[in-house]
Amino acid sequence: MGGWEQSSAVDATSLESYVALGDSFTEGMEDARPDGGYRGWADRLAERLAVRNPGLRYANLAVRGKLIRQIVDDQVPEAIELRPGLVSFTAGGNDIIRPGSDPDAVAELFESAVAELSATGARLLIGTGFDTRDTPVLKHVRGKIGTYNSHLRAIADKYDCRVIDLWSMQVLQDPRAWSADRLHLSPEGHRRVALRAAEALGLPVAEDWREPWPPRPEQSWRTQRIQDIQWAREYLAPWIGRRLRGQSSGDGRAPKRPKLERLCGAQSSAPAASSEAERC
Repeated sequence: MGGWEQSSAVDATSLESYVALGDSFTEGMEDARPDGGYRGWADRLAERLAVRNPGLRYANLAVRGKLIRQIVDDQVPEAIELRPGLVSFTAGGNDIIRPGSDPDAVAELFESAVAELSATGARLLIGTGFDTRDTPVLKHVRGKIGTYNSHLRAIADKYDCRVIDLWSMQVLQDPRAWSADRLHLSPEGHRRVALRAAEALGLPVAEDWREPWPPRPEQSWRTQRIQDIQWAREYLAPWIGRRLRGQSSGDGRAPKRPKLERLCGAQSSAPAASSEAERC
């Protein structure tokens, strides 16, 4: 398959397979399907690709809560075995937000995986970290995320990876881009990231991920603080508790799409494609 130039767009009509690697972000948490599973930006991207090539086969090996070492050790070898034409690889976020983590060391692991995946000839799509400027608690690790992103950019240049630049997506600073836990994207947030990913691959899209959000009612300082306290009690405290106990939300969980399989329901336009990413 060989390498590819950053200036060239993906020929989706000839792309035969796509594998997504990562954690809860790529698993698609909080973008619920009618059957109770999760859709997410990677499924949405696969649906867009399948519109242009209905024969596309897609696997999603991402599992929530996974650290980069687990992703590199478990998911990367499986992806290499599947030999896909396109691989999306987003990882490291769960490591970076942990106290005492080293973004330089995380980036070294990330590059080792990119080198292995690149050697197969697969086209690579990687994602930067989000800008946590306005996120309670996580805003304190913003500098670490920025350092990690600098490494990711250098890695992308070295291995000719396409980049989903999540940091620059200021539209995601709106609370409506996030679910109630403030850690996972809302369905609309996932939709916009899928559009950004399609753009990174050079795919034509009719929608614009930059589209401004509609106006929303102003909230008093007191209301916002009450919401912050409620969030800390319902989501932050349990998350910290799991970390202290060495537990993960993904413990014992298998990938939702471990095999390369076709997507059903792709229609003539991406918005009409199956929202359930069903297996044929």
